[in-house]
Amino acid sequence: MPDLKINFAGIKAPNPFWLASAPPTNSGYQIMKAFDLGWGGAVWKTLGVPVINVSSRYGSVNYRDSRMIGFNNIELITDRPLKDNLREIEEVKKYFPDHAVIASLMVESKSEWHQIVKDVENAGVDGIELNFGCPHGMCERGMGSAVGQEPDILKLIVSWVKEVAKTPVIVKLTPNITDITEPGIAARQGGGDAISLINTIQSIVGIDIDNFVPYPIVDGKSTNGGYCGPAVKPIALNMVKNCSQESGIGIPISGIGGIENWRDAVEFILLGASSVQVCTAVMHYGFGIIREIIPGFESYMKEKNFKTVNDMVGKAIPNVINWENLNLNYKIIAEINKDKCIGCQLCYIACEDGAHQAIGLSENGTRVPFIIDENCVGCNLCSLVCPVENCISMIRTDNGKSSETWKDRTDSGNIPVSFDDPLAGGLHHFVPDPMSALKKP
Repeated sequence: MPDLKINFAGIKAPNPFWLASAPPTNSGYQIMKAFDLGWGGAVWKTLGVPVINVSSRYGSVNYRDSRMIGFNNIELITDRPLKDNLREIEEVKKYFPDHAVIASLMVESKSEWHQIVKDVENAGVDGIELNFGCPHGMCERGMGSAVGQEPDILKLIVSWVKEVAKTPVIVKLTPNITDITEPGIAARQGGGDAISLINTIQSIVGIDIDNFVPYPIVDGKSTNGGYCGPAVKPIALNMVKNCSQESGIGIPISGIGGIENWRDAVEFILLGASSVQVCTAVMHYGFGIIREIIPGFESYMKEKNFKTVNDMVGKAIPNVINWENLNLNYKIIAEINKDKCIGCQLCYIACEDGAHQAIGLSENGTRVPFIIDENCVGCNLCSLVCPVENCISMIRTDNGKSSETWKDRTDSGNIPVSFDDPLAGGLHHFVPDPMSALKKP
């Protein structure tokens, strides 16, 4: 059997599947229940000066028959006394000494950071996660994403924590920023041992159009919240990839954002994460999803001959390149399997109105569309909208031997650029660097 055990920046766990800091990790009871079922670690719901949370707190985006594809919350950090959380941390570590327990923290002053770090380490945590991601409520008080959006401040606070911390320090980043690598680099420079991302995205998920109030509603009013769930996974994957590729970071990554099953976890790890954290899926389906995640993950590892989780980390990174380096000579066109086609004509509508008019309709009375080869650019839209598995395939048509990139053409001076230049009469020009034309005074 593959070995699922990990050592994440010095934090050991029986597997890479952790619960993220959130309502499912609000108490020792919940975390011990999760560990019993097979979760390898848990990041305790953020500790600090307890707050009073509001009611209601959650909203969601539903699509057709799918519930909670996007999830919004306006809940803040713990509303429980610190002493209760510390006592329960001790209890969890007593019964589950080999599982990872990480304390998520959020306070303000240097002295508060020093004290709470000492408190949670005395309680027995295996590591600390600094919550610089919360996009509502706390950021208005100068914490959460207010820190995550200011790399210099983030770096300073990380250095404060490292002055006293004896356990590994994970820095949780906010996605509400233009370039996720900037706070990632700051986390490394401040002495952070690892980063975790993404936290939730600032959002409003919908409006009560009868009463003109966003969801969730609190006594006729609302506010922006943090967006998570399956809908944010593509954003999270891209940001994890960015941090993996940034040489100025170079510390372990814990991936978060829309993970619901073993395939999701694999994707994060292939893009550079060496542990993953789950929240919304547990709030939707319960802790029991781990019973499907672990066997599926193990089966994948066996199929690909991965002996350890570390063997998988970042395997997809070499295949993620800049657009300018993609092969322009690679050509594919669509092919419709007439035996599988149900005649819904969704592919025809999509291509006719939204793409390249490369699908026609037969005139012999059948409802089976056909591909107009000379118009097909291989955009893949038809195969995406088709409701029948493997009915539309994308077939390679080039010889597979020649390769030319946008960069190759640019370097040779053969890229046509159209721009509105009053000094040049608005003519088309061929320039080695297209952007240089736009920068002309």
